[in-house]
This record gives sequence, structure tokens and C-alpha cells, in this order.
Amino acid sequence: MRQQGPGQRVLETPRAAGLAGVVFALLLAAAIVLLRLGVPEGTGAVNAGGFTNSARHDVVRTALSLVPFAGIFFLWFVGAVRAHIGESEDRFLATVFLGSGLVFTATLFGATAAASAVLDLAHPAGMAPSPSSWDFGRHLAYTLMTEYATRMAAVFACSMSVIGHRLGILPRPLTVLGFLTTFTLLFVAASVPWVELVFPAWSLVLSAYILRASGRARPRTAADA
Repeated sequence: MRQQGPGQRVLETPRAAGLAGVVFALLLAAAIVLLRLGVPEGTGAVNAGGFTNSARHDVVRTALSLVPFAGIFFLWFVGAVRAHIGESEDRFLATVFLGSGLVFTATLFGATAAASAVLDLAHPAGMAPSPSSWDFGRHLAYTLMTEYATRMAAVFACSMSVIGHRLGILPRPLTVLGFLTTFTLLFVAASVPWVELVFPAWSLVLSAYILRASGRARPRTAADA
């Protein structure tokens, strides 16, 4: 907490909030990898062993249960980014930034729930689900993840990059990286497997920069006080 004026106090964003982006990126990357491994693509994948191998089934269930925590850390990450932007942010872009982040979180949860439903389908132990049930659950999970969640992640990265460019709070290489991430998520992720991993990678880089910037700002603030 720091003094802003006579009788006024302003809460400072805890530095740990910047770490939330790092944790989110790692959890999301793990969830995407395990989701693709646990619910593979292709009509013949239903008999590939994901439903007859109980150990693999349990590992994927445990991994998917971590996704809600990734969502929580993502919200902390959004808060840390907005604190880094400050009060001079454009209201239009700020609304798009926040809205896309919330919709991304909801869509990610939906994709995870669909994947969990595929794994938890009611069928005899050690047997694969029916092809119709498999196709429906698999298509629902992948459509939510690659068609909707990635599009919202693209809007999130784009709005953050535009804000960072306009206000000069992000270095040029990081801004360019954000626009490349946006283009990839919008036009490539739906057709090329594993490309959605670029979003947690971008989030990790952005979080590292925010942590570094906040580490430089705090000693300067203490010296000014």
C-alpha cells in the first residue's frame, strides 16, 4: 500500500499476481497436451487404448481437474496485466480485452467438461464407448477448444498488443509477438493440431516481462518515497 495524497491510500498490485501468468501458462499447456493425448483425433482413436487403459484414464482425469485452477490463475493474470497498463488504458480496448478473457475462460471450461464427459461415458469397464458417443464428445471438445477458445485467446492477445503499442508499455518485439500469436490462433489453430500451445507460450513471455518490469518499478518507487 502506498500514499497517493493527503488521507488517501492506493493498494498496490502484489508482485505475486505476475507469477499467476506463469502458473496459468504452465497449467494450460499441460491441459492442452493431456487433452489431445487423452482424447485423440480420428475415428479409429476410440480403440487406441485411451478407454481400456485405466492408468491413462486416471492421469487424464487428474490433469483435467487442474483446469479450473488454471482459470483462476488466468483471472489473476488479467488483473496483473490491467495493473501494468494503469489508468490510461482505452476504455473500448479495455472492454474487449477483459470480455475476451472472461469468454476464453468460460469456453476453456466447456471444452474441458466435454473432454471429461467423453472419458466418463457410461460403458462397461474395459470397453470402448460407442462410435456415435465418441464422435459427439470428441467433436464437441475439439470444437470448443480450437474454434472458440482459441478465437477468444486471439482477441485477448490482439487487444493487449494494441494497448501495449498505443501506450508504449510493451517493447516492440513483444508487440509483434502478440500480433503473430493473434494471426496464428485466428487462422491456423483450427486446422493444425497443437498450434493452440502458442497462447500459453505468449502468456508466459508476457508474464515474465511484467514480472521484470514490476521488479524495476518497485525499487524506484521506494527511492522516490
